[in-house]
Amino acid sequence: MSDVIETVRAMADRVAGTLGLEVFDVQFRREGRGMVLRVQIDRPGAGATPDESVSVDDCARVSRDLSAVLDVEDMVPAAYTLEVSSPGLDRPLRHAADYGRFTGRRAKLVVREAVDGQMFFKGRLGGIETAEDRGRDVVIIVSDDGRSHRVPVGVITRANLEVEF
Repeated sequence: MSDVIETVRAMADRVAGTLGLEVFDVQFRREGRGMVLRVQIDRPGAGATPDESVSVDDCARVSRDLSAVLDVEDMVPAAYTLEVSSPGLDRPLRHAADYGRFTGRRAKLVVREAVDGQMFFKGRLGGIETAEDRGRDVVIIVSDDGRSHRVPVGVITRANLEVEF
């Protein structure tokens, strides 16, 4: 299964790259009555406004082009449904660079060990910096009450942007 995912990721990277996009995630799993090949694409850069995010047309183009490549290469060993989408408005934050990329946006963080006596943080991202004393990245998050917290990236188990209207 992981071979299929890696092969599809390489193909999707090429297709998305020609359109100025990147692959965020690839999943291949049984859902309902059959297998689903899910490819999430993203636009590199700030991604903070609708103009900077992935459009429905982007998803349709990648889906059409990737489907053609997958049909020709015939690398997926089972019948499947291809779904191409964006990571969504409440996208996961997976890499240290994401915290800098989305500075100023609202987010929720869950940690595996308490930081400032808390296991959960909700607020506005203040960026990322390297802690000079330990050489590790820390996320700055400002909670709704105005308190600033420095959360080491290594203790974050789950992080997502919050949808803002």
